[in-house]
Amino acid sequence: MATRSKNATSPQVISKQAASRKIVEVAKNIHDTISRKRRKPSLHFPVRSLSNVKYDTRKGYFEILGKQVTRTLSYTTVKTFAQSMRLLAVTKNELLDKDDIAAKREVYYNAKSWGDCRFEHQPESDTLLDDMEAMLGINREQLGYVPDERGGDVCGFLTVIDKDQGTGKDIRIDCTKLGTGAWSVPSRVEHLRFESKAKFILVVETSSLFQRLVHHRFYESARCILVSMSGVPTRACRRFLRRVSDDQKLPVLTFTDGDPYGYCNIYRTLKVGSGQAAHINRYFCVPQARFLGVTPQDIIDYELLDATHPLEPVDIKRAKDAMKNDPFIKHHKEWQKALEQMLKMGVRIEQQAFAKHGLNFVLENYLPEKIKKAKYLP
Repeated sequence: MATRSKNATSPQVISKQAASRKIVEVAKNIHDTISRKRRKPSLHFPVRSLSNVKYDTRKGYFEILGKQVTRTLSYTTVKTFAQSMRLLAVTKNELLDKDDIAAKREVYYNAKSWGDCRFEHQPESDTLLDDMEAMLGINREQLGYVPDERGGDVCGFLTVIDKDQGTGKDIRIDCTKLGTGAWSVPSRVEHLRFESKAKFILVVETSSLFQRLVHHRFYESARCILVSMSGVPTRACRRFLRRVSDDQKLPVLTFTDGDPYGYCNIYRTLKVGSGQAAHINRYFCVPQARFLGVTPQDIIDYELLDATHPLEPVDIKRAKDAMKNDPFIKHHKEWQKALEQMLKMGVRIEQQAFAKHGLNFVLENYLPEKIKKAKYLP
């Protein structure tokens, strides 16, 4: 079984009061620059891309470097600057101080009342919200913003302790007693508490395979917690996994399709974060995650070559770009080898390909064998 990273410690979350004070500090600096220093005010944002991150092997995630973008108040930036200040004000006065929440879409429509500094299209407000998060260094969930996407599904040996919003009393959710369904991860997970007797967490890319594992109660024989990502895991899903893993000291095994997207987007984002979100990766990465499969070598070992698909040009480009530019892939020779082997074979494979040997081969043979061998990619 994989071991838990000794450095994978969940960062402390900031209080609403502290977040509110940080916004006030930004506003005061701008006011002082105008009224006392008689200068044009500026806002500073970190550059959010792979070119401005380093892979910190000790911490286990992408850490942002020092490149910044400066937005100075001028004739050409006056609208964007005004929008930034209004967004900061709404965040403090309407969300943090009133303990309320808002979705990105609601922010866009709320700004329709902002007169000349309203947003014309939602990507404008989305970008400013991301900029504000990066500037403050506080993840937007803590600022009161909730994502539109689902957080992921959970089943297995985990009890989640939530709270009744009306009474404040604990609500215990036993994830082994959900009938034929699963528990959905909420958009904010900091308040949750956990109890578990599982040996590990198995994170699955596709919802169809997750449903097969749930239907056959794989979590009982494997003594695990099952989590469905349904593609690139949402921020809520990643934060949930990090919190459960740290709290219960559980290793996290990841099972995706065997293609560059599964490796370099889904798994890499889960484990070390992304360049786009480098300013808050410390909250949303799972450094203790290990990659179980599907690997190029599995295609050979399990005689699945006739169940593969040719690599598309986009797959080839993504693999080559990762080997050249991705700090995580460049650091780990194991991943370079896996991608080179995939390019040489010229094929990709889906999780469901194991059905070639029988519908339940994946849960009766493949997963137990791979878990027993414990030879995971980093």
